[in-house]
Amino acid sequence: MPSIPQEFLLSSYHYDLPPERIASTPLLPQEQAKLLVYDRSSGRITHSHFAHVFDFFPKNALVVLNDTKVIKARLYGRKASGGKIELLIHNPHNLHHFNAQIKGRISKGGMIELEQGYSCEVLTPPSNLRKVCFYHHQHPLNWEGVLTMLELLGHMPIPPYLKRPDTLTDTQTYQSVFAKHPGAIAAPTASLHFSECAKEHLLTHFAHAFLTLHVGAGTFVGVECADIREHTMHSEALFIPKDTQHALDHAPYILCVGTTALRGVEHYKRGNALKPCNLFLHPGNPVAHSQALLTNFHLPKSTLIMLVASMVGLQKCLELYKTAIEHKYRFYSYGDGMLIL
Repeated sequence: MPSIPQEFLLSSYHYDLPPERIASTPLLPQEQAKLLVYDRSSGRITHSHFAHVFDFFPKNALVVLNDTKVIKARLYGRKASGGKIELLIHNPHNLHHFNAQIKGRISKGGMIELEQGYSCEVLTPPSNLRKVCFYHHQHPLNWEGVLTMLELLGHMPIPPYLKRPDTLTDTQTYQSVFAKHPGAIAAPTASLHFSECAKEHLLTHFAHAFLTLHVGAGTFVGVECADIREHTMHSEALFIPKDTQHALDHAPYILCVGTTALRGVEHYKRGNALKPCNLFLHPGNPVAHSQALLTNFHLPKSTLIMLVASMVGLQKCLELYKTAIEHKYRFYSYGDGMLIL
């Protein structure tokens, strides 16, 4: 049996992160966050802050942003027996059926009681993603009805590694200033570094374009295959307006704010404008159409760190992460960032 090349081994994407380097809350104001800038052409690493991020943006760059809006996708309920159940709502499956991750044992056909007359029926056997149907006083809900329910009962789906309940503050800080279209179960975290002031500067001084990729299971389901090439990404809803398509077709230099914006761009540029995005970028399927990426520091063995490796190579990726740890950068969703040029 042939050996798996190092860049395709899941174990190659492990790194040791001291727990104190995980950011549990954001820095405010956002401009205080650190920024590691890596220039691939020169190999130079610069340590800066987000207050100076625009100094590093090429003047001819088309800056692409994801304007998805995080929904209050986490729900808590009880089975008829009284046992607690936690749901994380994903995208619609069809008119009245929705995908969800469920924490707690419940069989196919089981009912989950929520508050204010809402309930949930589990339609499929135990698996990572299950199909469910929601009701309000026994009337099935469509997506609009589910969004209304989540606004009433839901919690912001902050990442579980933060190991704390969501707070009212998270409602503001776990939402990008570019957020417009509801549907994501996690924030496009690179955008969290932008304040309203920075947003205005960006929109005034740089060519820019928006797409909407509703961050879902495709981004966050863990890789479990020893050979990462065997991992299958879940599809995520992607909408690219005509004016963004035109801008992407003519841009001399594309700078993506966040991995989801980059995946959307790459998906489109590969001829998939009308299809949901299930693109998995890694060293065997590297970034080909985007020249720069602004991103955070991601979890070990995640598809996101593999995306970074697809741009800079596995060894350089691990070296950059090691450098960030040594310089006491803050990691993950509420942490510091990196700009790859």
